[in-house]
Amino acid sequence: MNTARLPPPTSSSSSSPSPQPSSTTSISQALTSLHWFSPLPSSTFTFTFTSKPPRRRFLVLVQGTGNHTTNPTTTTFISASTPSNSLNQTLLTLLRQRKTEEAWLTYVQCTELPSPTCLSRLVSQLSYLNTHQALTRAQSIIQRLRNERQLHRLDANSLGLLAVSAAKAGHILYAASLIKSMLRSGYLPHVKAWSAVVSRLAASGDDGPLEALKLFDSVARRMRRFTDDALIVANSRPDTAAYNAALNACANLGYTERFLHLFEEMPHLGAEPDVLTYNVMIKLCARVERKDLLVFALERILEKGIQLCMTTLHSLVAAYVGLGDLETAEKLVQAMREERKDLCKILRELNSISPSNNDGYVFDKLLPNSVEPNNSEPPLLPKAYAPDSRIYTTLMKGYMKEGRVTDTVRMLEAMRRQDDSASHPDHVTYTTVVSALVKSGSMDRARQVLAEMTRIGVPANRITYNILLKGYCQQLQIDKAKELVREMVDDAAIVPDVVSYNTLIDGCILVDDSAGALTYFNEMRARGIAPTKISYTTLMKAFALSGQPKLANKVFEEMLRDPRVKVDLVAWNMLVESYCRLGLVEEAKKTVQRMRENGFYPNVATYGSLANGIALARKPGEALLLWNEVKERCAVKEEEEKSNSSPPPLKPDEGLLDTLADICVRAAFFRKALEIVACMEENGIPPNKTKYTRIYVEMHSRMFTSKHASKARQDRRRERKRAAEAFKFWLGLPNSYYGSEWRLEPVDGDDSASDFV
Repeated sequence: MNTARLPPPTSSSSSSPSPQPSSTTSISQALTSLHWFSPLPSSTFTFTFTSKPPRRRFLVLVQGTGNHTTNPTTTTFISASTPSNSLNQTLLTLLRQRKTEEAWLTYVQCTELPSPTCLSRLVSQLSYLNTHQALTRAQSIIQRLRNERQLHRLDANSLGLLAVSAAKAGHILYAASLIKSMLRSGYLPHVKAWSAVVSRLAASGDDGPLEALKLFDSVARRMRRFTDDALIVANSRPDTAAYNAALNACANLGYTERFLHLFEEMPHLGAEPDVLTYNVMIKLCARVERKDLLVFALERILEKGIQLCMTTLHSLVAAYVGLGDLETAEKLVQAMREERKDLCKILRELNSISPSNNDGYVFDKLLPNSVEPNNSEPPLLPKAYAPDSRIYTTLMKGYMKEGRVTDTVRMLEAMRRQDDSASHPDHVTYTTVVSALVKSGSMDRARQVLAEMTRIGVPANRITYNILLKGYCQQLQIDKAKELVREMVDDAAIVPDVVSYNTLIDGCILVDDSAGALTYFNEMRARGIAPTKISYTTLMKAFALSGQPKLANKVFEEMLRDPRVKVDLVAWNMLVESYCRLGLVEEAKKTVQRMRENGFYPNVATYGSLANGIALARKPGEALLLWNEVKERCAVKEEEEKSNSSPPPLKPDEGLLDTLADICVRAAFFRKALEIVACMEENGIPPNKTKYTRIYVEMHSRMFTSKHASKARQDRRRERKRAAEAFKFWLGLPNSYYGSEWRLEPVDGDDSASDFV
């Protein structure tokens, strides 16, 4: 039995509104009344195919047109649960006439399942509509078939169309699960279906690019099992668009070798690289910081006779801006304004960086013209390309990143004066200006730009309002943020999305209003907006800062149960932080152990939270254990161990090492304190000698001064006294016998646990 977990659709019908806690209601009461958030929608799909037909029948379905052929045993089984022929015929007639709404109403009235042909056609037509309501209806059919173990009634075309529709609607995980379920069940989805999902995954965040490559490989493995039947795999074989989607995933990840493998594989399957392929290659060069190769990618397009398009020049400008080379980007845009065709020559003259040897052989094969550039004149563009609003806006984003607000505004004014309408500012341009002003703290000027957009008929979108919301929240002007939300809904008719709510939740945290953060979170869910991992971790942060680790843990457990989000290291660290803020070291250690069991290694933030919790709990012995673990992780980096079973290397920061050193000095663990300050100096972190001197003088200046200690006691503390003298020498305090080197060398019989004596 093959199963696959699918996340539920996010729609208003999938979760009922939850009551909102009043301002006088405590957080705990609010959580109790909500039964800790509204339950997840019931549409968490698990594909279960029963009465599985022979594999050959699935292959016929791949190439079929919706007619569902069945073997005798399956036909007998279906006929027992099929409505009357007249109802089936009515439903089929409506579907053939493209009366999808009437066909849906007829389907709803069916107490028994229609025929496979009707079901497949209905799912296909609902998916083709590409509306939220139609997608929800198609998903409900999938849910019903799952419950009745009849998913095998649908053909590959209907499932493929549903996957494409779900991907376009933003339900990427749902769409990917559909394609994976089809592959496991013997279907070969059409290339247009699975490549659309790969494309969306490649452009998404988190693990999206990795999942895109895994899905691409899954389809390739399935096709290799049917190499003897070329007709069967013809419609599933990856085309240029599919390869471009996979290459985009490689570019986003910086996987140069995998990029080369896919690029060289394309011609063997009849997929020739096009201009988009080389645009993605430009992105890869920028991703791995090979600025010297950008011009050769442009020249390669011209040499191969591929028709150049404006998106290539967009990619070039974006690459230089992303690499921080605004000077080259400006000269490229200026050359385009002057209608020059020798852009390759200009870029070569500006390309003064010597080629890097990293991944050299990869790019030697991808761009052979970069190995030994011709001494002849670089190729000319077939025609002059004038910069459009997108290129100007990209350059403006570069100004914004460097804080050049004046240049950003000047660029806007220059775009307004352009004769070419394609260069006039659009809503993206104005949004970039708003973002630059918000980043500089000029909220009043940003609101003036918003008012100007309304006046000249360039409507602001949700992104524009979200940027303004973030600005007000960062300036702790929550009342103005709420007023902007009302204006956004009432005047602009724009519904807040999950980013809007995440911003408001974070704003409530900044003003220490955890109850308000919870209210916005529940309001978001009541509106049918699916929380993201940022929503969960931000709400956890609210409870962590307000000293409520139990509520933070409840949010975390809810996040674990939500199939639409993937718990990451940030969420685990926030849970650890919530315990450490109250000095609950044991609970924090249990969380770290649970984190390891789930495949996550602690990072600097995790260790920093633990160190702060140990300091608060006054458990110096725990600090020694933590330092030993940190020291081992640092040694992994030094030895460059790359074993999959070993944790990744760790680079400690100032906060972690300073906290550990502080604990050790206060507890008189001078040997460990010297090890920590040595680690700080090795990592270029200046130790705070003034603070450590003050601690030593206040707490340990009279240590080892007793004249009545027995000989045995004096012998036991000899090593501790030796470490104390070495630490005093490092601090610059008067000491017994260290004159030149503060580092403490081990002596015979030295015990690393002597600090505990």
